[in-house]
Amino acid sequence: MGFEEKRKEQLEKMPIIETRISKSKDGRFLIHKTVITDIKPVEYYKVVLEKESAEGE
Repeated sequence: MGFEEKRKEQLEKMPIIETRISKSKDGRFLIHKTVITDIKPVEYYKVVLEKESAEGE
Protein backbone atom coordinates (compact mmCIF):
# COMPACT_ATOMS: atom_id res chain seq x y z
CA MET A 1 0.00 0.00 0.00
CA GLY A 2 1.48 3.33 -1.05
CA PHE A 3 1.62 6.52 0.97
CA GLU A 4 -1.13 8.19 -1.07
CA GLU A 5 -3.54 5.27 -0.59
CA LYS A 6 -2.88 5.17 3.15
CA ARG A 7 -3.42 8.93 3.44
CA LYS A 8 -6.66 8.67 1.45
CA GLU A 9 -7.95 5.99 3.85
CA GLN A 10 -7.06 8.19 6.83
CA LEU A 11 -8.92 11.16 5.35
CA GLU A 12 -12.01 9.05 4.65
CA LYS A 13 -12.15 8.01 8.33
CA MET A 14 -11.99 11.60 9.59
CA PRO A 15 -15.18 13.48 10.45
CA ILE A 16 -16.46 16.23 8.18
CA ILE A 17 -16.26 19.63 9.92
CA GLU A 18 -18.36 22.53 8.61
CA THR A 19 -18.25 26.06 10.04
CA ARG A 20 -20.79 28.79 9.39
CA ILE A 21 -20.60 32.38 10.59
CA SER A 22 -23.48 34.83 10.34
CA LYS A 23 -25.02 37.84 12.06
CA SER A 24 -28.22 37.75 14.06
CA LYS A 25 -31.31 39.30 12.48
CA ASP A 26 -30.95 42.47 14.54
CA GLY A 27 -27.21 42.65 13.78
CA ARG A 28 -26.16 42.69 17.44
CA PHE A 29 -24.59 39.23 17.60
CA LEU A 30 -22.21 37.07 15.62
CA ILE A 31 -23.34 33.43 15.33
CA HIS A 32 -20.60 30.84 14.87
CA LYS A 33 -22.01 27.38 14.20
CA THR A 34 -19.85 24.25 13.85
CA VAL A 35 -21.27 20.95 12.60
CA ILE A 36 -19.25 17.74 12.96
CA THR A 37 -20.45 14.84 10.81
CA ASP A 38 -19.02 11.42 11.57
CA ILE A 39 -20.03 8.54 9.30
CA LYS A 40 -19.77 5.00 10.63
CA PRO A 41 -21.29 1.73 9.41
CA VAL A 42 -24.32 0.41 11.29
CA GLU A 43 -22.33 -2.72 12.22
CA TYR A 44 -19.89 -0.53 14.17
CA TYR A 45 -22.67 0.77 16.42
CA LYS A 46 -24.17 -2.69 16.86
CA VAL A 47 -20.85 -3.92 18.26
CA VAL A 48 -20.51 -0.86 20.53
CA LEU A 49 -24.03 -1.32 21.90
CA GLU A 50 -23.49 -5.05 22.47
CA LYS A 51 -20.32 -4.34 24.46
CA GLU A 52 -22.11 -1.71 26.57
CA SER A 53 -24.97 -4.06 27.41
CA ALA A 54 -22.52 -6.87 28.30
CA GLU A 55 -20.59 -4.55 30.65
CA GLY A 56 -23.80 -3.39 32.35
CA GLU A 57 -24.79 -6.91 33.39
